[in-house]
Parts: sequence; C-alpha cells; structure tokens
Amino acid sequence: MAVTKSATQKSDEMVADAFSAADKAATEAPAPVREIAEKSVQQAKEDYARWKSAAEEASDAFEDAYATASKGYKEFGRKSVEATRSNVNAHFDFLQALIGAKSVSQAIELQTSYARQQFDVIGGQVKELSTLAQKAAAEGAKPFQDLASKTTRFAQQ
Repeated sequence: MAVTKSATQKSDEMVADAFSAADKAATEAPAPVREIAEKSVQQAKEDYARWKSAAEEASDAFEDAYATASKGYKEFGRKSVEATRSNVNAHFDFLQALIGAKSVSQAIELQTSYARQQFDVIGGQVKELSTLAQKAAAEGAKPFQDLASKTTRFAQQ
C-alpha cells in the first residue's frame, strides 16, 4: 500500500507540474488563446480527478477482494483440517474396535457400521466444504461486481 501511495503522490506532483506549466503558458498567450487554454486545462483537471478516483476505487476493490477471498479460504482450510482430523480419529477408533473383535461376524458388523457411518459423515463434510467454497467465491467476486457497476456508471458520465 505504501508503494501505491508513493506512486500516487509522484503522479499527482507530475500532473500538478504539468497543469502549472500549462497555466503559465496560458497567461502568456493572447486573450482568445488564453481563454481556450484555460478551459482546456480546467477540463483536463476535472478528467484527471475522475480517472484518479476510478483508479483508486479499482485498487480498493482488488484489496477488498483479496482480503475477502483470503478470509474465506482460511475458513475452508480450517474446516478441511477439522474434517481430516475427525476422519483419522474415527478410523483409529474403528481399527481399535476391530482389533478387539471376538469373531469374524463381529468384525464384519463393525466394518459395515463404520462404512455406513463414514459415508454419512463424509457426505456432510463434502456438503459443508462445498458451501464454504461457494460462499468464498461469491464473496470474493462481490468487490469486482461492485467495481463493474461503478465502472459502468463512470463510463456513462
């Protein structure tokens, strides 16, 4: 952000110098030329202010999108780790129970129960992670949608 501010300040200084030079040249010109030059300089100043504002809004939109996406993907990563930890723990619990099985039929019953349970658990985890991913993508796109709306209004001016 500091680099952007520094570049913006330098750009503002260069534009101000150019406008100052144009103003000085306009004051030295004959009256009709001076009037046209002054109007042109004023219009250029207004256009520059509009474009600068639009560029700042675009920069802000990119920063917002990055922050929003980062937050969403962190939450997705955290939930993925939780799901993995839960699944690994469930698997170790199953293996411990399987080792303690007294018969083949009990081992098959444990396996069937574990498979059914994990099918339901993993289905829920996939659904939750899918929802989080969709939410992160939608929220990350919102600043760009807002920027597109502002750009359309800016272009119509």
